[in-house]
Amino acid sequence: MKLRRCTLLLALAAVPIAAGCGGYSKPESAEAQLSFGSAVAKKGLWREAAFRFQQAVTKEPNNARARNNLAVALEASGEYARALAEYKKALELDPGDNYIRRNYARFAEFYTSYTRTTGKATGAP
Repeated sequence: MKLRRCTLLLALAAVPIAAGCGGYSKPESAEAQLSFGSAVAKKGLWREAAFRFQQAVTKEPNNARARNNLAVALEASGEYARALAEYKKALELDPGDNYIRRNYARFAEFYTSYTRTTGKATGAP
């Protein structure tokens, strides 16, 4: 009888835990990740923004805006080679997007100057 009561209490205790985990079984959408990433980027939390944008890219690899945002966050974090790769992918996915083209052109100008002064070249813009 005592064993059965303990088993029942353990089973009841596990119900809220299992119910609480249910919300985490579905990962957030790419749009939610982009929105959150933009919010933290506005606060200057670039590494968190890059993480969120990477999550969005993982969910939607052909989303040019997600790749552009990831590139911006990587650039702000000093990860220039990765930023260059993401800018190129974003531009390849949507070459007509003026916003992406401007971001890429601005970065390419910076990156060319950066590689000249530091000697750290990891890919041509």
